[in-house]
Amino acid sequence: MPIEIKHIAVIGAGTMGQGIAQVCASAGYTVMLYDVQPDLPQTALSQIQKNLTNLVDKGKLDASRRDEVMSRIEIAGDFRQLEADLVIEAVIEKLEIKQKIFAELEKINAMDSILASNTSSIPITQIASVLRRPERFVGLHFFNPAPVMKLVEIIKGVATSDAVVDALRSFSERIGKVAVMAQDSPGFIVNRVARHYYVESLRLLEEGAASVETIDKLMRESGFRMGPFELMDLIGVDTNFSVTKSMYHAFHEDSKFRPSRIQQQKVDAGHHGRKSGKGFYVYP
Repeated sequence: MPIEIKHIAVIGAGTMGQGIAQVCASAGYTVMLYDVQPDLPQTALSQIQKNLTNLVDKGKLDASRRDEVMSRIEIAGDFRQLEADLVIEAVIEKLEIKQKIFAELEKINAMDSILASNTSSIPITQIASVLRRPERFVGLHFFNPAPVMKLVEIIKGVATSDAVVDALRSFSERIGKVAVMAQDSPGFIVNRVARHYYVESLRLLEEGAASVETIDKLMRESGFRMGPFELMDLIGVDTNFSVTKSMYHAFHEDSKFRPSRIQQQKVDAGHHGRKSGKGFYVYP
Protein backbone atom coordinates (compact mmCIF):
# COMPACT_ATOMS: atom_id res chain seq x y z
CA MET A 1 0.00 0.00 0.00
CA PRO A 2 1.42 3.45 -0.94
CA ILE A 3 2.59 5.64 1.93
CA GLU A 4 0.28 8.62 2.42
CA ILE A 5 1.70 11.98 3.49
CA LYS A 6 -0.65 14.56 5.02
CA HIS A 7 1.16 16.17 7.95
CA ILE A 8 4.73 17.45 7.85
CA ALA A 9 7.18 18.60 10.51
CA VAL A 10 10.23 20.69 9.69
CA ILE A 11 13.15 20.87 12.13
CA GLY A 12 15.29 23.95 11.74
CA ALA A 13 13.76 27.38 11.10
CA GLY A 14 16.71 28.94 9.32
CA THR A 15 16.75 29.90 5.65
CA MET A 16 16.27 26.34 4.36
CA GLY A 17 13.75 25.28 6.98
CA GLN A 18 11.49 28.27 6.44
CA GLY A 19 11.72 27.79 2.67
CA ILE A 20 10.76 24.13 2.95
CA ALA A 21 7.87 24.98 5.29
CA GLN A 22 6.60 27.59 2.81
CA VAL A 23 6.80 25.15 -0.10
CA CYS A 24 4.92 22.41 1.77
CA ALA A 25 2.20 24.72 3.10
CA SER A 26 1.75 26.24 -0.37
CA ALA A 27 1.12 22.73 -1.69
CA GLY A 28 -1.68 22.13 0.81
CA TYR A 29 0.12 20.32 3.62
CA THR A 30 -0.17 21.19 7.29
CA VAL A 31 3.28 22.00 8.67
CA MET A 32 4.81 22.18 12.13
CA LEU A 33 7.99 24.27 12.33
CA TYR A 34 10.47 23.74 15.16
CA ASP A 35 13.85 25.10 16.13
CA VAL A 36 15.99 24.65 19.21
CA GLN A 37 16.24 28.47 19.31
CA PRO A 38 12.71 29.32 20.50
CA ASP A 39 12.53 32.75 18.84
CA LEU A 40 13.62 31.58 15.39
CA PRO A 41 10.34 29.96 14.22
CA GLN A 42 8.44 33.22 14.75
CA THR A 43 11.10 35.07 12.76
CA ALA A 44 10.75 32.42 10.06
CA LEU A 45 6.95 32.90 9.97
CA SER A 46 7.42 36.64 9.54
CA GLN A 47 9.80 36.03 6.64
CA ILE A 48 7.39 33.59 4.99
CA GLN A 49 4.60 36.16 5.38
CA LYS A 50 6.88 38.76 3.76
CA ASN A 51 7.75 36.40 0.89
CA LEU A 52 4.09 35.68 0.17
CA THR A 53 3.10 39.34 0.49
CA ASN A 54 5.72 40.21 -2.13
CA LEU A 55 3.98 37.77 -4.46
CA VAL A 56 0.63 39.39 -3.67
CA ASP A 57 2.09 42.84 -4.45
CA LYS A 58 3.34 41.54 -7.79
CA GLY A 59 -0.06 40.11 -8.65
CA LYS A 60 1.20 36.53 -8.56
CA LEU A 61 -0.85 35.47 -5.52
CA ASP A 62 -4.21 36.39 -4.02
CA ALA A 63 -4.19 37.81 -0.50
CA SER A 64 -6.72 35.15 0.56
CA ARG A 65 -4.41 32.46 -0.78
CA ARG A 66 -1.52 33.95 1.20
CA ASP A 67 -3.57 33.83 4.39
CA GLU A 68 -4.60 30.26 3.65
CA VAL A 69 -0.96 29.18 3.28
CA MET A 70 0.03 30.93 6.51
CA SER A 71 -2.81 29.22 8.38
CA ARG A 72 -1.31 25.82 7.58
CA ILE A 73 1.97 26.56 9.39
CA GLU A 74 2.15 26.30 13.14
CA ILE A 75 5.05 26.61 15.54
CA ALA A 76 5.97 23.59 17.62
CA GLY A 77 7.26 24.76 20.98
CA ASP A 78 8.30 21.30 22.15
CA PHE A 79 10.33 18.69 20.30
CA ARG A 80 7.88 16.04 21.52
CA GLN A 81 5.18 17.61 19.32
CA LEU A 82 7.03 16.56 16.17
CA GLU A 83 4.84 13.63 15.21
CA ALA A 84 4.11 13.64 11.49
CA ASP A 85 3.84 11.52 8.38
CA LEU A 86 7.02 13.14 7.09
CA VAL A 87 9.66 14.86 9.23
CA ILE A 88 12.26 16.93 7.37
CA GLU A 89 15.44 17.98 9.17
CA ALA A 90 17.21 21.14 7.99
CA VAL A 91 19.84 21.94 10.62
CA ILE A 92 23.60 22.48 10.65
CA GLU A 93 25.78 20.05 8.65
CA LYS A 94 27.17 18.10 11.61
CA LEU A 95 26.79 14.34 11.65
CA GLU A 96 26.50 13.96 15.43
CA ILE A 97 23.73 16.56 15.70
CA LYS A 98 21.70 14.99 12.90
CA GLN A 99 22.09 11.50 14.36
CA LYS A 100 20.93 12.69 17.78
CA ILE A 101 17.88 14.39 16.26
CA PHE A 102 16.77 11.34 14.29
CA ALA A 103 17.38 8.94 17.16
CA GLU A 104 14.99 11.06 19.23
CA LEU A 105 12.48 11.39 16.38
CA GLU A 106 12.26 7.60 16.14
CA LYS A 107 11.04 7.48 19.72
CA ILE A 108 8.09 9.82 19.18
CA ASN A 109 6.99 8.93 15.64
CA ALA A 110 4.96 6.02 14.32
CA MET A 111 6.58 3.01 12.70
CA ASP A 112 5.47 4.18 9.26
CA SER A 113 6.60 7.83 9.55
CA ILE A 114 9.23 8.92 7.04
CA LEU A 115 12.30 10.65 8.44
CA ALA A 116 14.19 12.76 5.90
CA SER A 117 17.34 14.84 6.03
CA ASN A 118 17.95 17.92 3.92
CA THR A 119 21.70 17.33 4.25
CA SER A 120 23.65 18.51 1.24
CA SER A 121 26.81 16.50 1.87
CA ILE A 122 26.64 13.84 4.61
CA PRO A 123 25.97 10.27 3.39
CA ILE A 124 22.47 9.07 4.30
CA THR A 125 23.67 5.61 5.33
CA GLN A 126 26.08 7.23 7.79
CA ILE A 127 23.34 9.24 9.48
CA ALA A 128 21.02 6.20 9.54
CA SER A 129 23.63 3.98 11.23
CA VAL A 130 22.24 4.94 14.69
CA LEU A 131 18.60 4.22 13.84
CA ARG A 132 16.52 1.16 14.69
CA ARG A 133 14.46 1.58 11.52
CA PRO A 134 16.88 2.83 8.86
CA GLU A 135 14.48 1.66 6.15
CA ARG A 136 12.28 4.70 6.98
CA PHE A 137 15.16 7.15 6.61
CA VAL A 138 15.99 9.00 3.37
CA GLY A 139 17.72 12.06 1.99
CA LEU A 140 15.56 14.87 0.59
CA HIS A 141 17.82 17.70 -0.48
CA PHE A 142 16.21 21.03 -1.41
CA PHE A 143 18.12 23.92 -2.94
CA ASN A 144 18.19 27.52 -1.80
CA PRO A 145 15.88 29.40 -2.11
CA ALA A 146 13.54 26.43 -1.72
CA PRO A 147 10.37 28.23 -2.92
CA VAL A 148 12.11 29.11 -6.20
CA MET A 149 14.49 26.26 -7.03
CA LYS A 150 12.69 23.40 -8.80
CA LEU A 151 15.20 20.62 -8.18
CA VAL A 152 15.28 18.21 -5.24
CA GLU A 153 17.64 15.28 -4.79
CA ILE A 154 16.24 12.08 -3.30
CA ILE A 155 19.02 9.99 -1.77
CA LYS A 156 18.43 6.36 -0.90
CA GLY A 157 20.58 4.93 1.87
CA VAL A 158 21.64 1.29 1.90
CA ALA A 159 18.59 0.35 3.99
CA THR A 160 16.01 2.86 2.67
CA SER A 161 12.89 1.07 1.44
CA ASP A 162 11.58 1.43 -2.10
CA ALA A 163 8.18 2.43 -0.69
CA VAL A 164 9.74 5.45 1.04
CA VAL A 165 11.48 6.52 -2.17
CA ASP A 166 8.24 6.15 -4.13
CA ALA A 167 6.39 8.23 -1.54
CA LEU A 168 8.93 11.02 -1.82
CA ARG A 169 8.78 10.97 -5.60
CA SER A 170 5.02 11.56 -5.41
CA PHE A 171 5.47 14.15 -2.66
CA SER A 172 8.07 16.04 -4.73
CA GLU A 173 5.69 16.16 -7.67
CA ARG A 174 2.85 17.48 -5.50
CA ILE A 175 4.99 20.34 -4.14
CA GLY A 176 6.00 21.27 -7.68
CA LYS A 177 9.56 19.99 -7.64
CA VAL A 178 11.56 17.94 -10.10
CA ALA A 179 13.04 14.97 -8.23
CA VAL A 180 16.35 13.39 -9.21
CA MET A 181 17.65 10.16 -7.67
CA ALA A 182 21.20 10.53 -6.35
CA GLN A 183 23.60 7.86 -5.15
CA ASP A 184 24.52 7.94 -1.47
CA SER A 185 27.97 9.51 -1.67
CA PRO A 186 29.35 12.72 -0.11
CA GLY A 187 27.86 15.79 -1.79
CA PHE A 188 25.52 13.62 -3.90
CA ILE A 189 25.33 15.12 -7.43
CA VAL A 190 24.88 18.89 -7.40
CA ASN A 191 27.09 19.79 -4.45
CA ARG A 192 29.88 17.52 -5.60
CA VAL A 193 29.95 19.20 -9.01
CA ALA A 194 29.29 22.74 -7.72
CA ARG A 195 31.86 22.55 -4.92
CA HIS A 196 34.63 23.46 -7.30
CA TYR A 197 32.75 26.55 -8.44
CA TYR A 198 33.29 27.86 -4.91
CA VAL A 199 36.62 26.25 -4.01
CA GLU A 200 38.48 27.30 -7.15
CA SER A 201 37.06 30.83 -6.97
CA LEU A 202 38.26 31.11 -3.38
CA ARG A 203 41.70 29.87 -4.43
CA LEU A 204 41.86 32.55 -7.12
CA LEU A 205 41.02 35.11 -4.44
CA GLU A 206 43.63 33.69 -2.03
CA GLU A 207 46.30 33.87 -4.74
CA GLY A 208 45.38 37.46 -5.61
CA ALA A 209 44.54 36.53 -9.20
CA ALA A 210 41.35 38.63 -9.20
CA SER A 211 38.94 40.42 -6.87
CA VAL A 212 35.59 39.14 -5.64
CA GLU A 213 33.78 41.56 -7.95
CA THR A 214 35.86 40.61 -10.99
CA ILE A 215 35.40 36.86 -10.51
CA ASP A 216 31.65 37.25 -10.04
CA LYS A 217 31.34 39.51 -13.08
CA LEU A 218 33.31 37.11 -15.30
CA MET A 219 31.19 34.16 -14.20
CA ARG A 220 27.97 36.06 -14.92
CA GLU A 221 29.32 37.08 -18.32
CA SER A 222 30.12 33.40 -18.93
CA GLY A 223 26.47 32.46 -18.50
CA PHE A 224 26.08 31.79 -14.77
CA ARG A 225 23.11 33.58 -13.19
CA MET A 226 25.20 34.43 -10.11
CA GLY A 227 28.89 34.61 -9.41
CA PRO A 228 30.36 32.24 -6.79
CA PHE A 229 30.71 34.89 -4.08
CA GLU A 230 27.21 36.25 -4.65
CA LEU A 231 25.93 32.70 -4.42
CA MET A 232 27.86 31.93 -1.23
CA ASP A 233 26.38 35.06 0.35
CA LEU A 234 22.88 33.93 -0.67
CA ILE A 235 23.34 30.35 0.59
CA GLY A 236 25.17 31.47 3.72
CA VAL A 237 28.96 31.64 3.93
CA ASP A 238 28.84 29.54 7.09
CA THR A 239 26.62 26.90 5.50
CA ASN A 240 28.78 26.74 2.39
CA PHE A 241 31.94 26.44 4.48
CA SER A 242 30.40 23.67 6.59
CA VAL A 243 29.53 21.66 3.47
CA THR A 244 33.05 22.08 2.09
CA LYS A 245 34.58 20.88 5.36
CA SER A 246 32.23 17.90 5.43
CA MET A 247 33.16 16.87 1.91
CA TYR A 248 36.87 17.46 2.52
CA HIS A 249 36.83 14.99 5.41
CA ALA A 250 34.49 12.56 3.65
CA PHE A 251 36.92 12.32 0.74
CA HIS A 252 39.87 11.68 3.09
CA GLU A 253 41.31 15.21 2.91
CA ASP A 254 41.48 15.24 -0.88
CA SER A 255 43.14 18.58 -1.71
CA LYS A 256 40.57 19.44 -4.38
CA PHE A 257 38.01 19.95 -1.60
CA ARG A 258 40.34 21.86 0.76
CA PRO A 259 38.44 24.59 2.67
CA SER A 260 39.55 28.19 2.22
CA ARG A 261 41.27 30.25 4.91
CA ILE A 262 39.44 33.34 3.64
CA GLN A 263 36.08 31.63 4.07
CA GLN A 264 37.11 30.47 7.55
CA GLN A 265 37.87 34.08 8.49
CA LYS A 266 34.47 35.21 7.23
CA VAL A 267 32.74 32.60 9.36
CA ASP A 268 34.85 33.47 12.42
CA ALA A 269 33.94 37.14 11.99
CA GLY A 270 30.22 36.36 11.70
CA HIS A 271 30.11 37.56 8.10
CA HIS A 272 27.63 34.92 6.94
CA GLY A 273 26.26 36.71 3.89
CA ARG A 274 22.85 38.21 3.25
CA LYS A 275 21.33 36.82 6.45
CA SER A 276 23.87 38.66 8.62
CA GLY A 277 24.10 41.81 6.47
CA LYS A 278 27.69 41.18 5.46
CA GLY A 279 29.60 38.43 3.68
CA PHE A 280 31.78 38.93 0.63
CA TYR A 281 29.52 41.93 0.01
CA VAL A 282 27.77 44.36 2.36
CA TYR A 283 23.94 44.39 2.40
CA PRO A 284 21.83 47.33 3.61
